[in-house]
Formats: sequence, C-alpha cells, structure tokens
Amino acid sequence: MKIIETRGVWLTTTDSNVFKSREIIAEAMNFLAESGFNVVFPVVWNKAMTLYPSQIMREIFDVEINPSYAGRDPLEEVVTEAHRCGLKVIPWFEYGFACSYNLNGGMLLAKKPQWAGCDRHGNLLKKNNFEWLNALDVEVQDFLLSLVLEVVKNYDVDGIQGDDRLPALPSEGGYDQKTVELYRQQFCENPPDNHQDLQWLKWRADILTQFLERLYQQVKAVNPNLIVSMAPSIHDWAFREYLQDAPTWLEKKIVDIIHPQIYRRDFGSYKSIVDRLVNEQFTGGISRLAPGVLMKVGDYHISSEYLVQAVEYNRDRGIWGEVFFFYEGLRANDNALAKALRKSVYTEPATFPSLLDLSEGRISQNNSIWEWLQMLWRNLF
Repeated sequence: MKIIETRGVWLTTTDSNVFKSREIIAEAMNFLAESGFNVVFPVVWNKAMTLYPSQIMREIFDVEINPSYAGRDPLEEVVTEAHRCGLKVIPWFEYGFACSYNLNGGMLLAKKPQWAGCDRHGNLLKKNNFEWLNALDVEVQDFLLSLVLEVVKNYDVDGIQGDDRLPALPSEGGYDQKTVELYRQQFCENPPDNHQDLQWLKWRADILTQFLERLYQQVKAVNPNLIVSMAPSIHDWAFREYLQDAPTWLEKKIVDIIHPQIYRRDFGSYKSIVDRLVNEQFTGGISRLAPGVLMKVGDYHISSEYLVQAVEYNRDRGIWGEVFFFYEGLRANDNALAKALRKSVYTEPATFPSLLDLSEGRISQNNSIWEWLQMLWRNLF
C-alpha cells in the first residue's frame, strides 16, 4: 500500500540563497527529493515584485521582475528542476495584499495611491510594520487575481498558494471611503469604531471569502487539476486580526488543502493547537489539513527531537502531511534536520495527494491501513 501524504517546504528569498542560480536550484531539488519531500512552495510575489518576468507588472508598474533576478526566470527554473526530481510545485504569493514593509506603501502606492488600505483615522493601514493595499477593493482584488492567473496560464505548476496575507486584511482596515459607503448602504450606519465588532468583522471577512471563491473558480477554469492551497494563521485569531475565515473556506470547498501556521517553539504548544484544530475545526474530516511547522526563523532552529515528535503526532492524530518553514532549516548543521526526517518519519517515499485523495479523505484511510499492516508485521516478527 503506497503512502500518500504532503511533505512540503517553503522556498524563500529572505535569509536564503536557494534562488541565487539555476545550479543551486537544481541541487536543492535533488536534495529535497533524496530527503523524502514531494512538494515545494517557491515564493513568486514579495516586496511588491515577482520572481518571474511579469507582463502585468511591467505594464502597470514598469518593473518586470525583482532586479536581483533580471535576465532569469527563477519560477521556470524551479518548475523544471523540481519536476525532473518528481516534486510538485505550488507557487506561493507571500506578500498577498501587503504592499511594502516600512516603506510607506512603496512602489505600488506611489503609482496607485487609490489602492491604499485605511485605518479608522484615515491613515495608511499598517500592522507589524507591513503596509497594506485595500483588499476589499475590487480593483485591487483584480490586480492580485491577474498575477495568480498569469502564473497558472504561463507555467506548468501544480497549484497556487495564498497565506496569512492572501486573502487577508488587518481588521484595523476597511475605513476607506469606498468600503464605508458599501457598509452604510447595507446597514444604514457607519462602520463601528471598534474594528473587532463581530458584525463588522464578519462583513469584511465575507468579502475576502468571496474573493477567494472567485480566485478558486478562475484557477480551476484554467486547469481543474490545479490545487488551491492556503496557509493562513490559526483560527480564530486569524479571523479577529486578519479577517481570514478558514472554517467558511472549508465549508464552501474553495480551498483544496490548508496549512495553518502552527509556528510554536515547543512541542507542548504545538500539540495543544493540533488537538484544537482536529477536535474543533476539522471534525468533518482532516484530509485537507497539513499544518505549517516552524523549522527556522532568525536564530531559532527547531530541535531534531521536536521536529520528529511533531510529525509523529500529526500522524497519530490522523494528519497526513506538513509543510516546513523554511528550506534553509534543512541545510543547517550539515543537513541535520533533513537527516533526522529521512532516518525516521520520512524513511519510506510518499506520493503527494491528488485532488481526489484530498476531497474524499483517502489519505487517512490509505495510511491507516499502511500503519495497521506495519503494526501487524512487527507483532508477527
């Protein structure tokens, strides 16, 4: 019985040289395949620039690609080298509706000031040093959607991924003139000053859900076999802080696989959140769940013990897969974490789940049989 599970890793430009050359990309894909992985999530949209030559960005903002990669197409290189190694490729639109980091809106708002998100004081929407586009504005939504469709139409990818910024908007936002007028038309009153008023939260979150539904449908119209993957923050914090209503996304079936960012630095905290997700959010079936696990950020590195424990606990709870943030964590200390995975929980190769596996819950079923057979074998011999 073959093993079906998600074994993924994010490829970043921050604190990483993985995109520096085609040769480095090729070596990275060889390494990941040999380490038991089956899918990569390469960033294609951050710092208001693409990691592929974009006609849309050239036409609107006169910047075809991140200048660090001028003359190359890192996305095409990743797709070719990953597929050569049997890895799936799901491009990751990291910045989503964020436009800049401590740059007062940066290039996007310099050209399109009307796209700015606003807080209740009329200031540019800013949270944790990120400045934001108005994700509730149809014109802004159309722009992000056009980038997604540009990728799926022009590249042999296996899906696309949003995250804690797509679709998302800090709940302090939505006080721009357009949005206020829409709310007033429906409720005959201005939005409340309390940005976490439940009706106000739900109304804005519903607009983002409608956008995701439109994105899902248009991606599937290009190719129904493409996977729409989302890596939101954890519910319901994500709902209150960033208007991400993941339970509704799952209910409406507008996400194929979801990776809540369980970025906790000790196993006890990780275990607690996994239990809550399984017992509360995914009671109808967890085949679509493959949590995000924090492997490295700044000076922090997960221990091999915690890493293996987290994967083992996922399997114990019927969760068949995870995605690690991020690639360089696997390469630190002479590839220590990759070796730990390969020697224990990733010893046997695994097939990335198909849409049918995800929708019908065949992942848990297949792997449960596999575990039962392994247990039977151990008991007999």
